[in-house]
Parts: sequence; C-alpha cells; structure tokens
Amino acid sequence: MTVTTHIIQSGPVRLHALTRGEPANPALVLVHGYPDNHSVWDAVAERLAQQFYVIAYDVRGAGQSDKPQKTADYRMPLLAQDLQAVVDTLIPGRRFHLAAHDWGSIQSWESVTTDALKGRIASFSSVSGPCLDHMGFWMRKHLFSTSFSNISKAVRQLFSSWYIVFFQLPLLAPLMWRTGLAKVWPAYLRLREGVKEPEANPTQRDDGAIGVRLYRANFMNKMFRPEQRVAHCPVQLIVPTGDNYVGTQLFSELTDWVEHLYRRDIDATHWVLLTHAPQVAQWIADFAHTIDSNQEDSALRAVRVSAVSSSPFSAAQQPEQA
Repeated sequence: MTVTTHIIQSGPVRLHALTRGEPANPALVLVHGYPDNHSVWDAVAERLAQQFYVIAYDVRGAGQSDKPQKTADYRMPLLAQDLQAVVDTLIPGRRFHLAAHDWGSIQSWESVTTDALKGRIASFSSVSGPCLDHMGFWMRKHLFSTSFSNISKAVRQLFSSWYIVFFQLPLLAPLMWRTGLAKVWPAYLRLREGVKEPEANPTQRDDGAIGVRLYRANFMNKMFRPEQRVAHCPVQLIVPTGDNYVGTQLFSELTDWVEHLYRRDIDATHWVLLTHAPQVAQWIADFAHTIDSNQEDSALRAVRVSAVSSSPFSAAQQPEQA
C-alpha cells in the first residue's frame, strides 16, 4: 500500500506525517507513545488502511519531527495544537476517529476533553494511556483514603510508575539513552515485553532521550493541580492486563469523566500494538464503524462500562467526506 509523506507546520514546529488508504474513506488518526515514533503503529495502520484514510505522525521530539529544546515546548496544550494542525492540514473540516497508545493517548485526552476539536473527534480508542488529570484525581482519592484497599492500589501504581520520577532528573535519563540503552532496546522489548522480532528504530536514541521532556513538562503539574476533564466523544479503552507500567486500576473509575465508555481487556503487555496488531486493528475498526453507523451492536453493548440513560449513537453523524 502506498504511504504518502507530509510536512505539517504547527506554529514554529514542523511535524512529519504519513497517510495510507483512500482519502474518501472515513479518517482515522493514530498517535504514538514513548519512546516510539509513528512506526510503532505500522502493523495496525496497514490493516486499518483497507477501510480508513489513516494518518500517523511523529509527535514533536520524535522521529523526523522537529525537536524543540525547551521543556516548556512539550506542554499539553501545544501537543493538542499539533494534533489540530495535522487534521486541519490533511482533512480540513472533517470529522475523524482517533486512536492512541501510551503517551500518545495521554496527550490525546487533552483534545478529547477540550473544545478545539469538539464535534470533529467522532471516537477515541485509548490504549495504555490514562488522562493525567484523571490520574491526578484518582491518586489523590486513593492515597488519602481510609480504605486499605484503595491505598494499596495507589501504592502499587506508584511502584509501577517509578520511571516517571526518574524522568524528572534533567540529565541522567537522556544520558542513558545516548550511552547504550537505545542499542539494547530491541532486546528489552523481546525479553520483557514479549515482542518476538522488534525492528530496530533508527531514531530510537533521540526518541528516548528527547521524549522524557514530555514527562518533565506535564506530569508533576497534572498530579498536583489536576483539572476537570470530561470527554466529549465515546471512548473505547483497550487495556493490556499484563501492562508493566500502567496499572489496570487507573481505568476502573472513569465514568465520572466519560459518559459513553467501553472497555476491552486483552491478555498482553504494554506494547500490544506490536504483539497483537490484528486484534487491536479489529477493535479500533469495529468501534469506529459502530459510531459511524449510528447503531450499537451486541458485541459493543457487552463491553459498555457506563450506565447512561441514552445511547451515544442517537446523535452520532456520519463523518464528512472530502
């Protein structure tokens, strides 16, 4: 399948984007996480491009996109601005489906819960990436709970997220990526994450070293000063139950923030995009088609989490065509 490359301007930052599939098909945007670039989606994107116009891009600091030097240039509103620049350039005015993994999902929650793209994001499939604002409220609730069970959940998540504290150090994490971690990363994915044949990423060193700015720019602020964030579109959670970094408990109390919520658990590790690409692609496609068809089928109804009085499909609209 033909892959077309685009350069997108988002303020002073140039973003590298790729498209697959027929432009007349429903649009679907894929956002990668850390320490990856757009290529982590390749196996999923190839499958989705049979039915969708698939857009993937390197977020700022990764792959072939620009790499701003200031930590402040990686704050959440600027990441949301990048997504808007991509869709305004490649699919101006059109509705689209959004799917994201890890930090791609974390940053995409900013667009799913604010007004800039409200009405254009038809659905959001989130893979292993909580909203930091939701996480901030969750941690506060559980750490200061009188319930031992709640406190233990919070403590377990803190241990799972040890690397986030490590990433706050200004020099050590980037230095590790530049002095050897990038070379052993494929072996780590194979041994720790069960990725059978991870392909070498030519920009892995910079993706890892520069990407820590995402954590430093956003995490502590969101943990100590979380904001009320309510999703304005249906959300599908794809939750790997063997995730070594993002505890499944973080997705157990989202109904206050997401009116139309669906959850699919899968026996997989964090890099489920690489280990279970056919299943991930199928779930994303099914969710998007269901939203577009304005009819909730029995399979999706079975994984609905939210108890709402009305169906999310009563107001759904077909995405506009180019």
